[in-house]
Amino acid sequence: MAGQPETAATIVEARWVIPADPPQAVLQGHAVVIAGGRIRELLPAEQARTRYPGARRIELAGHALIPGLINLHTHAAMTLMRGLADDRALMDWLQNHVWPVELKLVSPEFVHDGTLLACAEMLRGGVTCFNDMYFFPEAAAEATLAAGMRAALGMIVIEFPSPYAADAGDYLSKGLAARDAFKHEPLLTFCLAPHAPYTVSDAAFGRVATYAGELDVPVHIHLHETADEIRESVAAHQLRPIRRLQQLGLLGPNFIAVHAVHLADDEIELLADHGCHVAHCPSSNLKLASGIAPVARLAGRGVNIGLGTDGAASNNRLDVFAEMRLAALLAKGVSGEATALPAHAVLGMATLNAARALGIADRVGSLAPGKCADMTAVNLEAPELAPCYDPLSHLVYAAGREHVSHVWVNGELLVENGRLSRLDPGELVAKAAYWKEKIRSLA
Repeated sequence: MAGQPETAATIVEARWVIPADPPQAVLQGHAVVIAGGRIRELLPAEQARTRYPGARRIELAGHALIPGLINLHTHAAMTLMRGLADDRALMDWLQNHVWPVELKLVSPEFVHDGTLLACAEMLRGGVTCFNDMYFFPEAAAEATLAAGMRAALGMIVIEFPSPYAADAGDYLSKGLAARDAFKHEPLLTFCLAPHAPYTVSDAAFGRVATYAGELDVPVHIHLHETADEIRESVAAHQLRPIRRLQQLGLLGPNFIAVHAVHLADDEIELLADHGCHVAHCPSSNLKLASGIAPVARLAGRGVNIGLGTDGAASNNRLDVFAEMRLAALLAKGVSGEATALPAHAVLGMATLNAARALGIADRVGSLAPGKCADMTAVNLEAPELAPCYDPLSHLVYAAGREHVSHVWVNGELLVENGRLSRLDPGELVAKAAYWKEKIRSLA
């Protein structure tokens, strides 16, 4: 019970504890008490020391302690293709560079090693959970568990064959089998992940909608990413993609639209009316020249928006701090309103909003008693961050992933003073070099 001494507890004291709920709350001189992998209490540090005299204490005198960041959209294993085919349009990038490599090399080993590499990068950047979409989700699951991270793994659906599956039905069957194999792992959840409207048939979408309803899992899909996608959909189906998905029964509170760059006003209303979510990936959208999502208009209509990096092959970083800053600046620039997307709202996009989209906000996304102890500490004492008038502002506009010092997932300290506790960076770099040579040999 709260208030009773407990030697197994850990007290994390910070100059600022920023729980993300309420959105603008900043608690000075507070502590978070962790026990059994969960947050037991948030209270003033002096009270925590008195109440838990035998607890381990971690003092972070110049730090902000925030919920672990959540990357709402990525393709973790594609980290092995970072920088492979830059400065190309989306379909050129996919059809002529990415898909040929995947058809020849993607395997459980590729996915495992690439996911481990991604986990190391994300953990060191304060990310404790990611929403993935890729082949061989069981291999991604093994890597994620080895890293100690939390993940929502995509049961990918696509029409064309790959080394993973032969057709849409085979993808679904294998994805559901992976979910069954790992459904008791507390760090893992699963999403249905049809790739995009232009790679999935109506029949397959119908099956996705049925399973989503039966299993109560999110549906995670690239949508309205490019203008070409929309033109091709109108030509093939006489419908814009989002209207086609509406007719097929996909839109609803479990639906995560990734990118959502090209939206008419009535389509924003459609997302809002159906309680859908958006995964905003500003860096990838800019790098692929896809455009800029109307985030201020979406937020103004009450659409829940989270932040994603996309894969390192198109970003080329899995850096949620960079996405926070860019998302805020783009929203202000596009809307012409300096007040659009304030710092606390952007931090919410990277934490609690993303958790809501994944259906795990009861467990993570904010610092609250009873929730899992997924936390990130950011050192705000560096000279380039001085002075600090407002730690919330600093987290979005001034600090970067290089200022992350400590990261906990489920109460386990996975990054301590910038060092990974479970993963060996040298081993990961060696694995990346091995796959680089394999990919180069295909040229």
